[in-house]
Amino acid sequence: MATVLIADDSMFMRKRLSDILSNAGHEVIGEAEDGEEAIHMFRQLQPDLVMLDITMPERNGIGALNHIMATTPEAKVIMCSALGEETVVQECVETGAKAFVVKPFDPEEVVSAVDGALGD
Repeated sequence: MATVLIADDSMFMRKRLSDILSNAGHEVIGEAEDGEEAIHMFRQLQPDLVMLDITMPERNGIGALNHIMATTPEAKVIMCSALGEETVVQECVETGAKAFVVKPFDPEEVVSAVDGALGD
């Protein structure tokens, strides 16, 4: 079981991810609505894994990923987005994201990405 922080500006998407992760035996310890809140909660809660949406207000997921990886290089982060653009995916992976899952979420894909990220 891992502790997970979910960051997505959509309450529906946070609930969907939370349900998928809980059903897989993980504990969602925090939910953020934007990148700034995600950074603050990451520092405060120190989760095993962060699920970051790319498109969010205040600071987007790429900005939050950059900040988290700069301060905590060993952090395990999975990016989430409806945008499956190669350049964005590549930028996230080069910055340190362990995986990229596309919305709408497929529970098996999410669990597989989480297991892979935690297994590193």
